[in-house]
Amino acid sequence: MSRKHPIISITGSSGAGTTSVKKTFEQIFFRERVNAVYIEGDAFHRYDRTEMRTQMAKEAERGNKHFSHFSPETNLFEELERAFRDYGETGTATTRHYVHDAEESALHGAPPGTFTEWERLPENSDLLFYEGLHGAVVTDKVNVARYADLKIGVVPVINLEWIQKLHRDRSARGYSTEAVTDTILRRMPDYIHYICPQFTDTDINFQRVPTVDTSNPFIARWIPTPDESMVVIRFKNPRGIDFPYLLSMLPHSFMSRANSIVCPGAKLDLAMQLILTPLIMQLIERKRNLK
Repeated sequence: MSRKHPIISITGSSGAGTTSVKKTFEQIFFRERVNAVYIEGDAFHRYDRTEMRTQMAKEAERGNKHFSHFSPETNLFEELERAFRDYGETGTATTRHYVHDAEESALHGAPPGTFTEWERLPENSDLLFYEGLHGAVVTDKVNVARYADLKIGVVPVINLEWIQKLHRDRSARGYSTEAVTDTILRRMPDYIHYICPQFTDTDINFQRVPTVDTSNPFIARWIPTPDESMVVIRFKNPRGIDFPYLLSMLPHSFMSRANSIVCPGAKLDLAMQLILTPLIMQLIERKRNLK
């Protein structure tokens, strides 16, 4: 970890809502005048869209039915760890962008489904913000988690996650329910081995839990709304957290354990603002006091 060049890492499972969480952080950065630079997790995938399909077909022919975007074989974990380490030491690092669609293609000048060239992050930033699948990943070869100063996990309970993926892939990508189900099954071993363990190392987890029946996610007709959900917020180290203040500011919230608070799903953004703003400012003040 670095006092001079702090790193905030947001780790979420696929479709967990980390993009909306990123917007909350951007609001905090704007309001508090924090100059952040960004690393996107999918920039460190090993293969572009076409290459991934080719590799997946090759692995299927070999009998490997669990080849996914979650594993070390399909990601540049060493390069991601180096980016975190370099930023902590120097205040800059090397990254790139994965181009998702036509809109991003026009912005970056690269075809959808490909990567831009590697480039250095701007210097003189206040902090680095990572959002992706592997911001706290630890394997026998890398330890990305040790370089982040504040690690946030964002994950729904698994049935809700599957509902979100089913609806997104069917509506936005035109996949059938059977195709999405096959994807979920293919990813499951890597999800268990490389995604779930990260949420043990995160400092704070935000987990959305539906309060409506999601017993069979494969036939759910719609995604549970925030008003039909609760959010479980777990603090790895609750020391210094003002729980009475949070309970007073988040109506209908309660403590379920000594390190956990539960609030209505519609209050997730407010909860993040209340909890994360002082933590971000602590990192910035610590950085500025070194000057």
